[in-house]
Amino acid sequence: SADVASLLASVLNDEAAAVEQTFFNCGTDELCGYDEVAKMCAEVAGAELNIEHYDVSLGKAKFPFRLTDFYVSPDLAKSKLGWEGSTHSLKDDLKWYFESYKTRGGMTKDVSFDKDKEVLLTA
Repeated sequence: SADVASLLASVLNDEAAAVEQTFFNCGTDELCGYDEVAKMCAEVAGAELNIEHYDVSLGKAKFPFRLTDFYVSPDLAKSKLGWEGSTHSLKDDLKWYFESYKTRGGMTKDVSFDKDKEVLLTA
């Protein structure tokens, strides 16, 4: 996306800071919860949504489950590289990503949900 390209170009603003930090998040300043992201994905895909929450009392499961809040923030890229930040919304970018996914045949590929089922059965 254009936001990723602008972040990559911002490395030229301070190459030493880019090397020192190594990793930067290219996200938006708008915080979204997991349920909200799932709802946006379902809306973009025109799919029904059934959200199942992991029971944290069972302990930490394998990725992507976390027992704490998790944020992707562009703050380091903005402060260290002078990146202007995201100019697109997640919802708008999801439309582009979904169209790209369909173009690559993603709707017709076999997908295994075995691990998902295994985790949900233990909940």
